[in-house]
Amino acid sequence: MADIVTMPKLGFDMAEGTLLRWVKKEGDKVEKGELLAEIETDKATVEVESQYSGVVLKHLVTEGTPVPVSNPIAAIGAEGEKYEGAAAQAVAPKTEEKSVNQEPSVNQKQAIIGLNDKQIKTDDKPIPGADADGRLPDGVRASPLARKIAQERGVNLKSVRGSGPLGRITKRDVEGAKAGGSGLSLPGLQLADLGPAPADKRVPLTRLRSAIGRRMVQSRQEIPHFYVTHEYDVDRLLEARAQANAALEGSGEKLSVNDFIIKAAALTLRQYPNLNAKLDGDAIVQLGQVNIGVAVAVEGGLLVVVCRDADRKPLRQISQEVREMAGRVRGGKVSTEDIEGSTFSISNLGMYDVHSFTAIVNPPEAAILAVGAAQEVPVVKNGQIAVGNRMRITISIDHRISDGAEGAQYLQALAAYIENPIALLM
Repeated sequence: MADIVTMPKLGFDMAEGTLLRWVKKEGDKVEKGELLAEIETDKATVEVESQYSGVVLKHLVTEGTPVPVSNPIAAIGAEGEKYEGAAAQAVAPKTEEKSVNQEPSVNQKQAIIGLNDKQIKTDDKPIPGADADGRLPDGVRASPLARKIAQERGVNLKSVRGSGPLGRITKRDVEGAKAGGSGLSLPGLQLADLGPAPADKRVPLTRLRSAIGRRMVQSRQEIPHFYVTHEYDVDRLLEARAQANAALEGSGEKLSVNDFIIKAAALTLRQYPNLNAKLDGDAIVQLGQVNIGVAVAVEGGLLVVVCRDADRKPLRQISQEVREMAGRVRGGKVSTEDIEGSTFSISNLGMYDVHSFTAIVNPPEAAILAVGAAQEVPVVKNGQIAVGNRMRITISIDHRISDGAEGAQYLQALAAYIENPIALLM
């Protein structure tokens, strides 16, 4: 009587396996312990060895067919023996699914084969063109059945996320991609062809860059910084600037947002003289003049031009002076008067669409403002979401001179001018 090979149970939660490939064809001789077939489970592809010796009389399922555990898959008997398939089919349970090739399952009488660790290999059969890890040149790892189903269904394996070991793509992954996948095809994992990398280039430090480096290192090492940030409603400021520039049209003058910030910062310093100060030995010297330093980017670094008595000057005069000094330093015609004597500084990167940043205190000053861009953002007004313009300003302060509460109060007082800019135009 023929021995019946059944679908083995290869794990506690295994309910079925897919017969991927018959290693022994019908009519082939097989010895106990020889490879008989390959079976795919949810977790791996397994090579199954025969528990019987003889001749493979009949394959009871075709390749690619999912089969419940313990269902018959093959009959092995003596050479010349005839397999009574019809009788066996009458007692075997039906499979629950059709194979991917739509082949019907075959009922057979039940028999059990045993498997031990030596008979189970969790690695796949080598895939043509794959490396030792089963990975193809495009970097995709997938079981043979997954590849077959993907080919049949037109699923791009590069767009499928594998749930198996080392990201291996299984049958279930491909079927999921077919049902709900985006079909997105991503390029392969390869470097862009940008030609040879340029050679390293050594750029000597300019005197300006060296001076900036020494000064900022000194500031970082000697001044204990802390930072406070405030967000301002600049709807009115932008509107006032637009109206002022409309009034100045044809005059050659034009106000910038930074001009308003300079004036507002200077006026607010009158209320907080401790931030318009410097440390001198064992005393804090609160400076009488409010001279606002404005950072200007130049070739090879930056310079700080100084608007003296900015709290006393009209907005238009501040604008004109700063514009002229910036033009001089950018043209290499800087004078000592232009860049010395600041008591408080402003650095504005809003023109580069910088949202917010922090600046390093310019010694011996006590503080510096870092101004971000005015941005159109969703805001809540009277319980409704509306479009508004907001700007973030961060103040960096020498902690030896001042504290967080004073910094916060200064930024809060600054809002009185920035959010009500008519006071700056008077």
